Formats: sequence, C-alpha cells, structure tokens
Amino acid sequence: MKTKPQPKPENLHALVNEVIGDCLMTRTRRISRVLTNLFDQELRPFGLNASQFSLLVLIARMEGASRAEIGRANHQERSTSTRNLQLVLDQGWAEERVPDKGRSRPIVISTAGRALLTEAMPAWRSAQAKAKRMLSPHGATAVVDLAAGLPVDALPG
Repeated sequence: MKTKPQPKPENLHALVNEVIGDCLMTRTRRISRVLTNLFDQELRPFGLNASQFSLLVLIARMEGASRAEIGRANHQERSTSTRNLQLVLDQGWAEERVPDKGRSRPIVISTAGRALLTEAMPAWRSAQAKAKRMLSPHGATAVVDLAAGLPVDALPG
C-alpha cells in the first residue's frame, strides 16, 4: 500500500498561514455563522430560525415554485433543500398545491406563514440593524452586492 508523503513541518506551517491569512471560504463561513446566530436569536421567540425565515420569504417571492426551483434559487443542493422545505411544510407555514395538470406540486406560502412573517418582521428588522452595524455600511453593501451577483445555477442538481 502506497502512502502519501506527509508535508514537511515548515511547509505545513506555510500552508496554514496562507489559509489563515487569505481563505475566503473560512472567512465567509465565520461571517455566516455570526450573522446567522444574530438572526436566530432575534427570531427564536417566533419559533423560527434564520434559515426558515429566509426560506419563507423566498417561497412568498416565488409565488408557487417547485421544490427544485426553490432549491436552485436558495443555492442549496437537493437533499438540504428537501429537508428544509419539509420542516416549513410540516409547520404549516407553506403548502403544496395540487396542480391542475402535470406532476409538479407548486409550494406556496400559507396563511399561517404570511402571519408569521408579519409578526416576525420587527425581530428581523432588529437583527438587520445589528448586522449592518456589525458589518459597517460598506461591508453590508458589499454583502448585498456579492449575493446579487451569484449565478442561480451555482450548484448542480
């Protein structure tokens, strides 16, 4: 059995320093965790987390999209999207409509989901203001601009 050569300690040190200093992935994941936690805390009294809130807004905006369309628009791979959608459906915040024809069952926001979004908006606004202060006006604008430029088909499936 052939083993892969291990990097020399000084090379490992250089690799670690490169990632610590320049890695966009680790930094964006850290920012994401901090911001998600902030929104989760504000939305918790409504029995809702940041991911579910975001998904409900997306469902409301799309006004009757398939599971695959919602997953693509949310930049999620299929199993993650299916799991998250099922939680929202199980809570009664969204519902599948029986189509007139065809196999696709469009998902729409329910009356309960609309009410929940309305009730939770002050908490979202509070979290949004805190996030903007944390990121600075320039940082907040950069995040919005970067997200707006992401391709819809960034993930396969």
